[in-house]
Amino acid sequence: MASGDHVPEWGCSPCRVKGVTDLAAADADAIVLVTDSVEKLPGHLAALQAPLTALRAVNAALDAEGAVVPVELPAKRLVFAPTGPLNRDYDDVRRFAEAAEKGIKRAIAAGSRAPLLVTVPYPKYQYSTLNSLLGALHALYVPIEVREHAVKTSDTKRLTKVDRLLVFGEQRAALERVIQSALGLESGRFVARDIGGSDPERMAAPRVAEYMQHVLKGSQVKIEVEQEDDSDTPFKAKYPLLAAVNRAAAVVPRHRARVIHLTYEGQGPITHTYMLVGKGITYDTGGLDIKAGGVMAGMHRDKCGAAAVGGFFKTLAELRPAGIKVIGVMCMVRNSVGADGYVADEIITSRAGVRIRVGNTDAEGRMVMADLLCLMKERAAGEVNPYLMTVATLTGHAVLACGDGYCSVLDNGPARLAHCANRFAEAGDQLGDPFEINTIRREDYCFHGGKSEYEDVLQCNNAPSSRTPRGHQGPAAFLVLASGLDKHGIDSDKPLRYSHLDIAAGSGPFPGVPTGSPILAMAANFFGNQL
Repeated sequence: MASGDHVPEWGCSPCRVKGVTDLAAADADAIVLVTDSVEKLPGHLAALQAPLTALRAVNAALDAEGAVVPVELPAKRLVFAPTGPLNRDYDDVRRFAEAAEKGIKRAIAAGSRAPLLVTVPYPKYQYSTLNSLLGALHALYVPIEVREHAVKTSDTKRLTKVDRLLVFGEQRAALERVIQSALGLESGRFVARDIGGSDPERMAAPRVAEYMQHVLKGSQVKIEVEQEDDSDTPFKAKYPLLAAVNRAAAVVPRHRARVIHLTYEGQGPITHTYMLVGKGITYDTGGLDIKAGGVMAGMHRDKCGAAAVGGFFKTLAELRPAGIKVIGVMCMVRNSVGADGYVADEIITSRAGVRIRVGNTDAEGRMVMADLLCLMKERAAGEVNPYLMTVATLTGHAVLACGDGYCSVLDNGPARLAHCANRFAEAGDQLGDPFEINTIRREDYCFHGGKSEYEDVLQCNNAPSSRTPRGHQGPAAFLVLASGLDKHGIDSDKPLRYSHLDIAAGSGPFPGVPTGSPILAMAANFFGNQL
């Protein structure tokens, strides 16, 4: 990528990004310094040390809280954004993203419109500078509703939080590579935030499809949108479980389901094929097992799994990694309440021919993904080295088990033998997108086995996942059973690797901005050597 300004298109990045090799860059109006120690500043950053040392003499909290101080440089002000300690057992690279995010917000509050981000790399973390830049970009995100309102009202000041973000580096070539990687990764997170964080009308299923067609237009990603109106074969025949969830919403045209198929194929010989199914519940009322007691607020965020899948394809379109093929599907459905809504006790035969008894209509996420996971299973036979995944904000139990900020990964037998979950966890740690490894046990399969001769599989019990033992491991077993992947385990002639990613705890706070997880972990895992 050529040096100078990197000018993003809509849907890619929150502002212009420019690399500079001189602290005295005339177009910077603040310097944001990210480091763990003022004493360790290298010689080329010596001009930043004296004012911080002087301030520490009268402010013992400097290393913990940071500060804004004047400097004798064109930027005039220095925002010290400390990472805190980096050498303890539990420290990790997220310190850099967190420090940069806080520092950029502090610079904006101080009046900056062109901050210069300066990161002192830490040898333990290969991607510390990249992570710092990603933290800064996250701080600069402006929600799509705000951007669109700003355009409508000609309030251009609200389109961006800064006019430009400058990034400092000693070596131009290395700096440009970091910026290119960061913008490619951020473009995916940006798309994921737009879809995942937007209200249930702005990102109703048909509008998600329109948005994805817009942001991928002219790219290497092939996109195909399925809807009932344009198909000779109704969803009920192709995706019966998804169609059941869609029944109540289908009577309202603007809420009708969309199945968005995405394909990316990199240059050169394909060595790996990644097959992603994303849960995209545009609003989850709970269906006829309605969410009561005020817990429905925030359920527009139940589409963050599909949002991450869609965002990942934007990252693929920007970075164009070689040697891999990625096939994805976004299952965009609204779980509405209505006279035609599906109900507990219904028995529905899945695409795989498995008779499913519904236990609770609020367990809709696994329903909309199971048939598309079956489709991926069918397509895997023709692909090179296939690896199947479901990505979903699936259970409250995962939040309780893992804690906020941590996604959960669970492998079937073939994936466990290939150490797929371990690779996800290692990749996530590299870019500050952490995973906890959990296990699908025999009890999980037994729990979802049919309880009578009427059904083959029980969708769930009638209690929330958060009050169900093994409440996020069980749904992974359900997906294996309902999709027919149990016929492709370690004891089969055609084993298929499959991992379930429950991102309920990692998708971001509400109220607040979605994280775009697990895009960073997927990128590091699938083509980290090309970042």
